Amino acid sequence: MTLTRRTALLGGLGLAVAGCSTAGYRGPERPLTIAAGERGGFYLAFAKLLAAELNRAEPLLHATALPTEASVANVGLVQRGQADLGLVLADIAQTALAGGPPFAGKVPLFALGRVYENYLQLVVRADGPVRDLADLAGRPVSLGASGSGAAQLGERLFAKAGVAVDARHLPFEDAVQALARRRVDAMLWSGGVPTPRLAELTLTTPIALLPLDSVVPALRAAYGPVYDQVHVPDGAYRGVGALSTIGVANLLVCAPSLPDDVAAAVVRLLVERATALVPAEAVGTQFLDVRPLIGTQPVPLQPGAAAAYRALHG
Repeated sequence: MTLTRRTALLGGLGLAVAGCSTAGYRGPERPLTIAAGERGGFYLAFAKLLAAELNRAEPLLHATALPTEASVANVGLVQRGQADLGLVLADIAQTALAGGPPFAGKVPLFALGRVYENYLQLVVRADGPVRDLADLAGRPVSLGASGSGAAQLGERLFAKAGVAVDARHLPFEDAVQALARRRVDAMLWSGGVPTPRLAELTLTTPIALLPLDSVVPALRAAYGPVYDQVHVPDGAYRGVGALSTIGVANLLVCAPSLPDDVAAAVVRLLVERATALVPAEAVGTQFLDVRPLIGTQPVPLQPGAAAAYRALHG
């Protein structure tokens, strides 16, 4: 199913539900903080669109997008009540539910939807010496900010590939600058395709992406189906051809304390305004076009969200 067909279907469902809404409906009233990601990344772009659309559709909700280091940090913010919603990679959510490192214990989470696919992008200089994963042995590689999902996946990736690198944990913009100035030989980034800042980098520094699909079977054997093989289209970045890499679904999660009516309001927005939640820079390939929004495994749907989806499909 293409993105256009998926969003058309969701839009049709939204119109049907809107026609059944009761007159004088008064939505939930409260501030709503969405823990997003780093500036220049897809998480924050999506969260800003989501907050803006929520404020239009639910004027009594006062939604804001919060810049963060991304998935790991977002779980902590949601757990501590410092954010109501968080964008979290499925593998990080799985780790949080199980209480694995870096989490000190099991973190209870619910999901409101499976919103899009993150692409793991291992970026190198096109004029540099690195052509495959093995070439990175012993070389400095930024695995992403310490609070990001890319950092955990990067450790898993290189462990399964049997390649020991000089791991650094740089924020996104610092990693871009370090690659441009040859202070690192590669940077790992988990985000949309194209990521605008990486597209901008190609104007001054030719880049290449390393294919990572060969590691997918080992990752799935060790951690389950949270990892997919996905395809970066030809020309997504200047001078970069088509290749396969690792995809991880991105979930919109909350703590069990989120009120059902707030969760339902967000779900209605996700369905009714799907086309408005695609950042303008996106090629569109990273938005989930096969599995529906309710496919949030391994995180269970929030009860109010589940009821809203049943209403939408009933």
